[in-house]
Amino acid sequence: MVKLTPARRLLPQPPSVASHDPVPTSAGLAAPDPAAARAPDPSALAARLSAVLNQPGPRISAAVIDAATRQPLFAQRADQAATPASTTKLATSVAALAAVGPQHRITTRAVRGGDGAVVLVGGGDPTLTAAPQRPGTGRPTYASLVDLAKQTSGALTRAGVRQVRVDYDASAYQGPRTAPGWKRNYLPDGEVAPLTALTVDEGRIGGPGAHAQPRVQDPPAAAAQTFARLLKRFGVLAKAGRRTTAPADAQPLGAVQSPPISALIEHAMTESDNDVAEAMARQVAIKKGLPASFGGGAQAVRETLAGLGIADGVSVSDGSGLSTRNRITPLALARMAALAASPQRPDLRAAITGMPVAGFTGTLGPPRYTTPGSLGGAGMIRAKTGTLSGVNTLAGLAVDADGRLLAFAFMAGDGKTSVDPGKLDQLAAVLAGCGC
Repeated sequence: MVKLTPARRLLPQPPSVASHDPVPTSAGLAAPDPAAARAPDPSALAARLSAVLNQPGPRISAAVIDAATRQPLFAQRADQAATPASTTKLATSVAALAAVGPQHRITTRAVRGGDGAVVLVGGGDPTLTAAPQRPGTGRPTYASLVDLAKQTSGALTRAGVRQVRVDYDASAYQGPRTAPGWKRNYLPDGEVAPLTALTVDEGRIGGPGAHAQPRVQDPPAAAAQTFARLLKRFGVLAKAGRRTTAPADAQPLGAVQSPPISALIEHAMTESDNDVAEAMARQVAIKKGLPASFGGGAQAVRETLAGLGIADGVSVSDGSGLSTRNRITPLALARMAALAASPQRPDLRAAITGMPVAGFTGTLGPPRYTTPGSLGGAGMIRAKTGTLSGVNTLAGLAVDADGRLLAFAFMAGDGKTSVDPGKLDQLAAVLAGCGC
């Protein structure tokens, strides 16, 4: 079972950062054997949860299951689908790890084109970067457009070519660049870039930076312009060209690869990165031979989850959870978390090791889990958050006071009234504190 609790329960410590090995090992929060500990009594657990659930405010749907046996421990509208917001990323991540595999990497290439052109070919890696990378940050080494330009300029120079046009190929993806159910402000506000198979630094106008940062309107064209500037740096005169499709037998000039899917998923889960999550759904579609579109990605994710036996109660229109059309039941989310924590499925572990740790990392860092009602959950919970206007969700794993691993999902809001995420934190803290 995935280790989830600190060795010293009364003095929780920040868990280690999840590794970026091809198959990440369990990280953080350690219990000797969460499957061997006594499971909580459902009636006692219900009494404690109800004390929070019955407080005034928007109604909350909930599911709590025993992670080892998958037996239900608590249910309140657990089989009623609701808007999952970014807990959709749990479904996307589990599907990507199962279908594509944790060791898969996404390749960005440069090849020779016609009429003296170079073609920059996108494979769907949103973390391709033109920025310098600093070691020791805890982040994986992303594919570098600078390295690709250096490889390409070297190949061109050896061939006696000193001037080129940079065309670009983003044909790995099809269909619209925005999903059904995306609000009009998402792109202007920088919540996500227009979805394409070729983008640099997630299309952020100022390069890598804050999550909500303005994005370019045409990421592939912007990538070609950046690549042309980099080629000039390495001695090849270049100008940005046009959209094209590279021939299958085009002469290769260079290639760079993303970190393994496991590392991308850990990043997407910890930071709730919408661009990476959407890319993961497209990778599932490509693997299954479906169109690399929003529709194809949604179909591929659900088919993969069906193969795992956890598709009931899942209906999605995107991979990130930005779509207001997504619907997932609390029980489905809890089952996904339990499966990803199973020792029989180490290939799914990055979906868990990437989850923020309550009170310490990512979207569950302070000020969350610092209030009297939630502090008991700090360091004891790994969970994915979800936030849209009028919606808050939380799904993940907790180890209770007896050391038993529990999978849960709490979903609140109808999209119309404000929701306090602190109430969901209190519910998760109840699980962590229950030796009942």
